[in-house]
Amino acid sequence: MKQIRIFLLLAGLVVVFTVGALGQGASSAAAASVPQAQPAEPPPTIASTVDHEISAVEKQIVDIAEAMPEDKYNFSPENLNIPGGDYKAVRTFALQVKHVAASNYAIWSHLTGDQFPKDFMGGNGPENVKTKADIIKFLKESFALGHKAAAALTTENMSQTATGSKSTRLRLAIFAVEHAYDHYGQMVEYLRMNGIVPPASRVKSD
Repeated sequence: MKQIRIFLLLAGLVVVFTVGALGQGASSAAAASVPQAQPAEPPPTIASTVDHEISAVEKQIVDIAEAMPEDKYNFSPENLNIPGGDYKAVRTFALQVKHVAASNYAIWSHLTGDQFPKDFMGGNGPENVKTKADIIKFLKESFALGHKAAAALTTENMSQTATGSKSTRLRLAIFAVEHAYDHYGQMVEYLRMNGIVPPASRVKSD
């Protein structure tokens, strides 16, 4: 009898453990089937919002600078001799790109505290920056300063007058973006005049 009771007790324990294991397996499977919540993105800040705008215009300007062949960097509408066109002494494509870069330095340096190089005066940047590769490098470095300027913006200081300027820090940060878009529009026309479709207007293939 004693052996029978022990046998029944062991059999009961086996059933309990088996049911428990099955229950845990079902719970684990159910948990695995439930989509895991993705971590929420941090809310936008004034710095991240301005940085996003800088990144957007940076891509447009850099893309178009890279799209123009180097042998067309000295092109300006004056070369076309369009009757009635008043293009005398307008900037070449190279000077358009350099002007954007030099202006970026002039504007954003008020926010970062970086020294504005003296040879950038006049709006066209240093004269020794001549090749396409060097001009694009100059352009990208100027936008790096823009990202630095955006990172320094806070809700507390954005309305403060920037050092060495009469404008607020936020106004300067955004004005550089507006200025870059203005020259982007001109650079688009320079490409079109040379039969080149600007990168942003090209049909994307699947």
